[in-house]
Amino acid sequence: MTALRVLHVDDDADIREVVEISLGLDPDLVTRSCGSGMEALTLAMDWSPDLILLDVMMPAMDGPATLAHLRDDPGTRGIPVIFMTACMEIRELNIFRSHSDLGVIPKPFDPMTLAALVRGYVQPGDRGGRQSWVFRDQ
Repeated sequence: MTALRVLHVDDDADIREVVEISLGLDPDLVTRSCGSGMEALTLAMDWSPDLILLDVMMPAMDGPATLAHLRDDPGTRGIPVIFMTACMEIRELNIFRSHSDLGVIPKPFDPMTLAALVRGYVQPGDRGGRQSWVFRDQ
């Protein structure tokens, strides 16, 4: 099976490091990370991830604005996005869920179970004889 390519976007370097280590525990996940929405737009085009973990609250370009730019570009439009946020207000969580393709992962998260949580959104699939990933609906 081809590894699932995950782009993680967060302005906090410590969180990026924890996510890289956490997802690195799963040999079927390959992770790259960046610290801003602008970097994410470039990396998503250059690297073509299968999935994006996107922080909601970032300076300059927040997660929802980054998602809007991703959706406006034909090269990144189809990449599924999971928001990550420390915001726990039900109304805001519902808004984030409605904009995300797959859902929301709350912060803080358990580093020991993050890879399993991410894998819970996907399953191995087949596209015309080629191994791929299938994403579950919200």
